[in-house]
Amino acid sequence: MILATAYDTLLAQIGNPTPQAPPVSDKILLLVRYLTWFVLLSGICGIIYAGGRFAWEKWTGGGLESPKMVAGAMIGGVVATSAGTIMNAVIG
Repeated sequence: MILATAYDTLLAQIGNPTPQAPPVSDKILLLVRYLTWFVLLSGICGIIYAGGRFAWEKWTGGGLESPKMVAGAMIGGVVATSAGTIMNAVIG
C-alpha cells in the first residue's frame, strides 16, 4: 500500500516531456538525405549491372546467378525507401 502510494506520487510529479530537436539536427537530416540518395543510386546501378550480367549469362549459356542479384537489389531498395515508415511504425 505504501509502495503503491509512493509510486503513484512519483509518477504524478514526472511530466510528459515534449521532444525537441538537437542543435545540429538540420545537418544530420541533410546527411541522411544524401545517404538515402546514395543508397537509391547504388540500388539502381546494381539492378542495371545485374540486368547486363543476366543478358551475358543468357547469351553465353552459363549458370543463371543474376536473377538473385536483381531480386536482392529490389528488396534492398524497398527496405531502403521504406526505412522511415518502418521506423515510425516500430517506434510509434
